[in-house]
Amino acid sequence: MATPLFSNLFVFFHSAFLFFFLLLCSSKSFGFHGKTTLESMELRHSHILRTSSLLPPTVCKSSTKVIREKSSLPIVNKHGPCSGLDQDKENIAPSHAEILHQDQARADSIHSMLSQNSLENTSLQTKPGLSIGTGKYQVIMGIGSPRTEVSLVFDTASQLTWTQCEPCAGYCYYQREPIFDPSESSSYRYIWCRSSTCYQISYEGMQRGCSSSSTCLYGVVYSNTTYSVGFLARETLTITSSDVFQGFFFGCGQRNRFPNGRRASGVLGLGRGWFSILSQTANRYHKIFSYCIPPSEESTGYLKFGSAYLPSSIKFTPMSKSFEGSPYYGLDMVDIGVAGQRLNIDTSVFSTSGTVIDSASLITVIPPPAYKRLRNGFLSRMTKYPRAPAFENLRLCFDFSGYSTIVFPIITLHFDGDVEVPIDARGILYFNNIAQACLAFSENDGDNDVTIIGNFQQKGYEVVYDEGNGRVGFAPGGCS
Repeated sequence: MATPLFSNLFVFFHSAFLFFFLLLCSSKSFGFHGKTTLESMELRHSHILRTSSLLPPTVCKSSTKVIREKSSLPIVNKHGPCSGLDQDKENIAPSHAEILHQDQARADSIHSMLSQNSLENTSLQTKPGLSIGTGKYQVIMGIGSPRTEVSLVFDTASQLTWTQCEPCAGYCYYQREPIFDPSESSSYRYIWCRSSTCYQISYEGMQRGCSSSSTCLYGVVYSNTTYSVGFLARETLTITSSDVFQGFFFGCGQRNRFPNGRRASGVLGLGRGWFSILSQTANRYHKIFSYCIPPSEESTGYLKFGSAYLPSSIKFTPMSKSFEGSPYYGLDMVDIGVAGQRLNIDTSVFSTSGTVIDSASLITVIPPPAYKRLRNGFLSRMTKYPRAPAFENLRLCFDFSGYSTIVFPIITLHFDGDVEVPIDARGILYFNNIAQACLAFSENDGDNDVTIIGNFQQKGYEVVYDEGNGRVGFAPGGCS
């Protein structure tokens, strides 16, 4: 029989053993739980994408918002199946390298136009032209009475709307629709050369001239190979069947070059300025418009005018005062986040250069210190994937060959007013091919070059421009 002392010692050591055993088990459990929690947090701030979804699409999926809402037009990606254009000799989609070259030319021209040296030493009439970029997204409007449909590249950095016109006295390039013929319109009116409206062309930074018949001539030069010269005129503009504007000022192009236009008839000027469609329709739309860039190649977006049917989820950030007097829409960017964590970039990095949001630029370009932080933060969460060579101006690339699904961190843009814009899954990686997918951000040449928020990072959002109240808003899930 065991003695009481032995029994007590047995109970003590048994209890101690059970305590340490349970403590050990709980410690292991706690460690495993912590790892699981960390992984789940990472996934919560990540995008998951099937690589099969990256294959070139063949079927168009239209947005239902265009059908439901008034004052709304579909936005079509001219390189995708929704364009309605066959990939014939006249419409072969450019390579990814060509697209990035065109986009870089756009960024370079914006930097040149906004540089202090250009503003101080160059007159408005001789400023370097604004490259039209890829001209990727188009809308269809009506011009004239009866109306002629024209496909226009919409551009938030251009203010004059123009289209090619018969008789094409100089040169007209090939476009998808019949060229507008003003002689067949009952509402077409010339502008006289000595009118105040004609002189306004010079004040707005474009080239002005007079024809032999004393009618007003305009000149818009985007680059050495892209320009439009013709008559400034007034005409009936039809946005939708219920939104018709008489006496709309536009450019009736007689000598035009638009190599990146992809059969577009011309340009829709959504920038700030006297001739902008916003200024000319201000009585009805109050200088408010919004758009949703299609999130994928096989889908459509929309361009909408006015404040009707704006989503309640919009978060507004003030427009920057630094770009008043220019056609650009400026924002105050304050930081960037990766996987739910802010990079804490010094605000002076962005305030020194300033930031503009642009519908015709593709890739977002940021100052070198910000790019270095973003690159390192993104790369640290992509270590499982092999690296790939840089592609054009995109320096951080990965090889996803052999992966059916990829996981990558969400990138968030932070703006003044505590506005956070998590970028859509299709707006973070630019795919040249499955073996070369690159972070869709590029680095400015210098710290003083303006930051440009491109349309690639705007995908899937309804972006609202409210010039009257000096603000820009973002609402997620815009195209659905």
